[in-house]
Amino acid sequence: MDPHQPAYKDIAPRLRGLRDAMDLTVEDMAAQIGVSAADVLKYESGESEIPVSYLFTVAQVFQVDLTVLISGKEAHLHTASLVRNGKGMSVERRKDYDYKSLAYRFVGRRMEPFIVNVPPKAKEALTFNEHPGQEFIYMLKGRLEITLGGTEYVMEPGDSLYFTSRTPHALRGLDGQSAEFLDVII
Repeated sequence: MDPHQPAYKDIAPRLRGLRDAMDLTVEDMAAQIGVSAADVLKYESGESEIPVSYLFTVAQVFQVDLTVLISGKEAHLHTASLVRNGKGMSVERRKDYDYKSLAYRFVGRRMEPFIVNVPPKAKEALTFNEHPGQEFIYMLKGRLEITLGGTEYVMEPGDSLYFTSRTPHALRGLDGQSAEFLDVII
């Protein structure tokens, strides 16, 4: 990856290459992933941030390793993958959240663990996300507000939350500070 450009600029051509390799039209891929054709084109263009949930879904549906989509390199560890503090692979550089993959070198993952850092923001600036699967959050630092459907939860270090990721959810750090948590998506 070029360290001077956003990660999505490097990821977009891999998404397009995957679709081409599978000989799928934009519409076919959109239908299989459960998004609009416009979203597929937007993420393949290299002009828009790509949500980690989209990458995770593409990896699951087409049985490719998320590491390959993100970095272009194969995962190579089969027995164990140790990631030192602060050394997780950045999944995306976006204004909403900072994700670091904690298992990017392990082949055949059945879950995707991340350390996520969510900055503070106004309630009006929340952006909702939904994707297939289930999610587990374990709070590490700060205070996090997660709006899940119509319910707001405030989480503090040591708190955990397990939920279906199909429920629209939005996150924000509270008290003018970022919140950090372990996020596992299956």
